Amino acid sequence: MPTTTTREQQERWANIVNDPLLNDLPYKIETNARGQILLSPHTFQHADAQGRLLDLLRTHTDAGRGLPEFPLCTDAGTKQIDVVWASDERLSRITDSGDPPTIAPEICIEVMSESNNWDEMHQKRTLYREAGADEVWIVDRDGQIHFFQDEERDRSDRAPDVPSSL
Repeated sequence: MPTTTTREQQERWANIVNDPLLNDLPYKIETNARGQILLSPHTFQHADAQGRLLDLLRTHTDAGRGLPEFPLCTDAGTKQIDVVWASDERLSRITDSGDPPTIAPEICIEVMSESNNWDEMHQKRTLYREAGADEVWIVDRDGQIHFFQDEERDRSDRAPDVPSSL
């Protein structure tokens, strides 16, 4: 499958972001490795989980920022990570990598929905770790938080007091 270069992906993403026909869509937008647009509608439950995760990050992490819907340029296209946390130092490096960034925040979190499966989550975990994420959290449909580095762990090293469920 032909893939695009990082620069081509960043240019494609800029075109998508600036396309007035796409600005008001109520969907999460990502691209695949060929630059094709993928749309994923969100539910209230998904948005609620994102908000609760941001609250947990604010409560259980040191200096840094939690951000929703973070675009990340990967080898498999531009992904919109549901929630991330980045230290101030990492945010500086992320900013310098372009838009969308090619460097992942320290914590990347995906909330599973009806359109996701564990195979897709494994692929995203791999992509985020390759881009520099220290941890990837997956929130399953039952609200359980699964913490991953190379393998699944019982808790987060970055935010060890975060509970394992929402």
